[in-house]
Amino acid sequence: MTALIPLHGSAAARALDQQASARLAGGAFELMQRAGHAAWRVLQARWPQARRITVACGPGNNGGDGYVLALAALQARCDVVVLHLEDHTPRTDLAQRACTDYIAAGGRVALFPEQFPPADVVVDAVFGIGLARAPEGQAQALIEAINAQPAPVFALDVPSGIDASLATAPGAAVRAQVTLQFIVRHHGLHTGAGLEHAGVLLLDALDVPSDLLQMSAPKAQLLQPASLATWLRPRRTDTHKGESGRVLLIGGDLGHGGAIALAAEAALRSGAGLVSVATRKAHVTPLLTRRPEAMTHAVESGSDLQPMIEAADVIAIGPGLGQGDWGRALLRLALEAGKPLVLDADALNLLAATPRVLRDAIVTPHPGEAARLLGRSTRDVQADRFGAAAELCTRLQATVVLKGAGTLVASEGQLPRVIAAGNPGMATGGMGDVLTGVIAALRAQGLPAWEAASAGALLHSMAGDAAAQRGQRGLLASDLFDHLQPLANPEPN
Repeated sequence: MTALIPLHGSAAARALDQQASARLAGGAFELMQRAGHAAWRVLQARWPQARRITVACGPGNNGGDGYVLALAALQARCDVVVLHLEDHTPRTDLAQRACTDYIAAGGRVALFPEQFPPADVVVDAVFGIGLARAPEGQAQALIEAINAQPAPVFALDVPSGIDASLATAPGAAVRAQVTLQFIVRHHGLHTGAGLEHAGVLLLDALDVPSDLLQMSAPKAQLLQPASLATWLRPRRTDTHKGESGRVLLIGGDLGHGGAIALAAEAALRSGAGLVSVATRKAHVTPLLTRRPEAMTHAVESGSDLQPMIEAADVIAIGPGLGQGDWGRALLRLALEAGKPLVLDADALNLLAATPRVLRDAIVTPHPGEAARLLGRSTRDVQADRFGAAAELCTRLQATVVLKGAGTLVASEGQLPRVIAAGNPGMATGGMGDVLTGVIAALRAQGLPAWEAASAGALLHSMAGDAAAQRGQRGLLASDLFDHLQPLANPEPN
């Protein structure tokens, strides 16, 4: 089984904090000391030239972590100012103790909005995990001021304003360059708005006993590039093309031939043994000219498609399919074929109009398609990406790849996986078509639906990152092809 990094929910993180505190001789304040000093070490390592440190502290224990950091910076002879709102004086015993220690050492405190001291680094210790609603009033103004000032922002545990349980920003939220998570990784910082606001994600387990960590059930798992070799083993010397699978790609209605062409080349570059394409007659010659290895056929009716279905090991349908009579007829045949399926794009839009339970299928919606399948808005999907993916699994009885920042892979009975790869340059037309081809190829090579979806989403994102080395802006879906083949042949672990 591939190594996966556990990601925890907010409730589990709070419980671990309490359990760890109970184990320590110095109790919860010792754990706070560890957190503050761990954060100070990261600040020193990331910004070694920083001498002016502004620490924005809230009233809770996240603010207490900030006071501990501020004291450490003060003792290192930095120019330190703790900034807080008038009604954000410490409210917990731990935060009050940390604040008292800081002030007793000569630490300065400033009130917002009266001041916002110039800084080389601003530390966000306002709310952390403690806020699950939109900040209001002066709290909102403080977060907006943190984002507006020019210095880099370092968030403690969770950027203030992010709901780490839902991976969303219900209102104003700090945009950090670096976020240091304490004890465990928060699942809500690895996808959606959480990933957008957290910047570089780091972890310090604060020397919490490993048995405590092992007893805590994760909410999700982080799938990293090093895991790809687990699925893509070197082939035997006497391998023949039939063993690598026969993929049938269906799509490319009139005027949309590019989508199915991208999917076909992606399937070939990802190792499918044979790739057949069922498309409109107008697209046959261009596709053969571009990629002669794809066996491309003109399909105008169901009778044209049936022999291709019978020969296929896996059917992928949707890229450029359209939502007209042609697309609907071909989708009906694909759904009735009893073969492993990969559905994307217009296949999902048609499915949303006539919902049905899928078996042994993989669906790859972006948030808009997921919203249509669920009868909701795209905003609703993005407000709870984990929940949306889980509901799609239940409704469709399928493996779901919910695309976007921090792509999610979900299936009934499995912990969801978050893809730790990909970049904003991939938000461009055709990327989903390439993903369809990649997943179909891996499914045809013998991976079960859950593993094919996981490995395919990871391979696709890694290829996007490799292609983006020349820059994210202007990245094309076809730029991934040069990288799919080498990445699909990783060195064994």
